[in-house]
Amino acid sequence: MPELRRVLSDRLRAAFDTLEPGADPVLRGSDRADFQANGALALAKRLGRRPGDVAEQVVATARLGDICSAVWVSGPGFVNLTLADRFVAEQVRAMAADERLGVALAVEPLTVVVDYSAPNVAKEMHVGHLRSTVIGDALVRMLEAVGHRVVRENHVGDWGTPFGMLIEHLVDLDSTGAGPQASIGDLDVFYRQARVSFEADQGFRERSRRRVVLLQSGDPATLALWRSLVDQSMAHFDEVYAKLGVLLDDGDVVGESFYDPMLDQVVADLQALGLLRDSDGARCVFPPGFTNRDGAPLPLIVQKSDGGYGYAATDLAAIRDRVDRLGAQRILYVVGAPQAQHLQMCFAVAQMAGWLPSSVKVEHVAFGSVLGPDRKMFRSRSGDSVKLVDLLDDAVRRAAAAMAQRDGDLDDAERASVATALGVGAIKYADLSTERTRDYVFDWDRMLAFEGDTGPYLQYAHARIRSIFRRGELAPPAPGTVPHLDHPAERALAMALLGFAGAVDDAVDGAAPHRLCGYLYDLAATFTTFYETCPVLRADDGVREGRLVLCDLTARVLAHGLALLGIQAPDRM
Repeated sequence: MPELRRVLSDRLRAAFDTLEPGADPVLRGSDRADFQANGALALAKRLGRRPGDVAEQVVATARLGDICSAVWVSGPGFVNLTLADRFVAEQVRAMAADERLGVALAVEPLTVVVDYSAPNVAKEMHVGHLRSTVIGDALVRMLEAVGHRVVRENHVGDWGTPFGMLIEHLVDLDSTGAGPQASIGDLDVFYRQARVSFEADQGFRERSRRRVVLLQSGDPATLALWRSLVDQSMAHFDEVYAKLGVLLDDGDVVGESFYDPMLDQVVADLQALGLLRDSDGARCVFPPGFTNRDGAPLPLIVQKSDGGYGYAATDLAAIRDRVDRLGAQRILYVVGAPQAQHLQMCFAVAQMAGWLPSSVKVEHVAFGSVLGPDRKMFRSRSGDSVKLVDLLDDAVRRAAAAMAQRDGDLDDAERASVATALGVGAIKYADLSTERTRDYVFDWDRMLAFEGDTGPYLQYAHARIRSIFRRGELAPPAPGTVPHLDHPAERALAMALLGFAGAVDDAVDGAAPHRLCGYLYDLAATFTTFYETCPVLRADDGVREGRLVLCDLTARVLAHGLALLGIQAPDRM
């Protein structure tokens, strides 16, 4: 089923083409009508004509009689369009009969690599990993839903100097028997202890660097300790991902260690291309357009002066691998905004080297920070980063407490399941509903509220609709049932439903989950107005069936939309 805006745009475009091939109708929503086309203004300027005359000619030429009940020109040349009720009703009927709810598959499916989450081995996941993980998961779900082949890549930190340092510390501890049995919490402590020793003890620093060489050369004892660190960390990551309800698993992990064998070739190829320059002993590329505060060219350090490799070499190897081995046509880096310059420099160097062709679209899906009530970085009372496991457990406890204050007939198992869905969903929705480049304040009371633009509000809206069918002991309407649109609230809800496909397309195209969140909230609010003004179960039979179509379709859209965000929609609350 074509999305409404696309149908109208196609019809209008044909009329605009008679005046200037390729002219854009500039179709928008409108308070005066269902839609408004503003393209006549720009077109009239190019043609040297009055905008009103151009708009009138478009109206006279466009084939709109079968889908519009009114088309008129207002102001300096705005074309207003009100859809015919019979057309709207037919579109809703078709959407209700469509398993995909009107969301079309991509005409040209792409291979899309999504780089997200990226925790570090031997460190517990904390609130700083929340946004990348949640935003990345939502993008993966939406991309897959429209037919793209998605490759999830969890680029974990598992290599280099930090691991030489930590392994050496574990070797020291193992002399007392403390090392091999370390938990992920112990490893977090050991890492901080190792860092202190590395900074303060020259002998430990030298031993750590030798340990890195042993690790890179495949020393069996060193590799065994490293593998122990990785295995314990993966178990921790799996626990967090399960609590958070995201799609990532062990098969999606592509750590820094994976790219290590490729780094020598990265340097050799950049050297052969004449792109490397020495700078204070380091081997660098100076991509055009990047300067420091003094206006001097800014280097991307590929190989450090001591011969080691930094993040840039690994990121360049990752780009080559994703394009060459995975066949990526679009690559999304769901990485915090502070990394913008580093990523842009890596993209520029990869393009200079020919590793990132112009046919591959690469995007930094930047996001802001999670702030505490003081509008500083969100931390625990002790000043430490908030552990993600603790945050999620706290969310479920708070959701259970909120549910205890509301009437309900759920048994203990159902109540526990719904509390999990509410708590985790509240955290996810608060994050995803924020335009991702903005910071947001972590506020439990707002997140868990059953009113306003929150996850629980949308989940409750879905459950309330499902309760209509339970109370009336009714099955969903049969496919092909035509909705009832005589009341303005019925028509408003129908129009809102028909915007679902466009909302999904906008969110996918812009890598912007907040656009889908905004649509779902508006839909739920529109349904509330409909439900308050249009009786359903007490309506006459013919009217009731038509209204049940709108109810059932709203519930399906809310459930599917929330699922695309990685949020559960319970049938009972």
